[in-house]
Amino acid sequence: MNKKSILFIFALLMMLAVVTACSTKKDKGKTDITESEEAKIDTEEGKYETEEDTEDYDKTDEEIQTDITEQEAKTDKTNDNEITDTEDKDTMAATLFYQGHASARIVTGEGNVIYIDPYMGEGYDLPADLILVTHEHYDHTKTELISKKNADCVTITWKEALEGGKHQSFDLGYVKVEAVEAGYNRNHDASSCVGYILTFSNGVTVYFTGDTSTTPQMSELSKRNLDYAFICCDGVYNMGLEEAAECAKTINAKHNIPYHMAPGSDFDKNAAESFAAPNKIIIEPGEELVLE
Repeated sequence: MNKKSILFIFALLMMLAVVTACSTKKDKGKTDITESEEAKIDTEEGKYETEEDTEDYDKTDEEIQTDITEQEAKTDKTNDNEITDTEDKDTMAATLFYQGHASARIVTGEGNVIYIDPYMGEGYDLPADLILVTHEHYDHTKTELISKKNADCVTITWKEALEGGKHQSFDLGYVKVEAVEAGYNRNHDASSCVGYILTFSNGVTVYFTGDTSTTPQMSELSKRNLDYAFICCDGVYNMGLEEAAECAKTINAKHNIPYHMAPGSDFDKNAAESFAAPNKIIIEPGEELVLE
């Protein structure tokens, strides 16, 4: 091998060494950058994890105890409100005192006194706030039995209830009075007789049919989900027990109570027991019923 060839080979080896050195340096730079970035990312992630893990522990024991106390206070307040609502509902319940025949006295939860078709029995001594009369027959209109009336006492008879030829409603605050159909037999004309639905402050509803036989409106009343229905059933001047029981099924009140069971009599036990209505309640004169 001559001198020229040796120099050529040496030059090639030198160039190869330079290229190899540059490549190694470049890869090392990439590695350094990658490791640096990964270290930075790991540091930041660690910081975030540390912040998340320690966020709930930034508060002092006193602050945590305060939060617990406030939450307990909110819970107690909610429970107190629930209890108060229940107590208010119980407090607002009206009480009915059955006097016999078609006569009843109701004392509302607010203390207002309502008389319906005064005629028989006792318990007319409380000052009246409202007097309701369903029609003109003598066994429903003995208002003189009510010895005391408050200055703002209101009397609603069939005349006011049918003013303008339409069944009227009256909102007195402590009770809403709604006149409904009654009559529909030879002794009672629908144009001069009414029944009443009373709605009290606690939402409880009570229906008094008045003197009547089956009315067209009774089928509509089934949609009202009435709580109580007092249904006449004397079988002489009005519908009898069988028809009254059918009316009770049609009206579909939660509780059905027979009243006005015999002409001139305050109560007929046999008739009451024979009243084949669902969810029947029998109330004798002198007994009370809490309307809830």
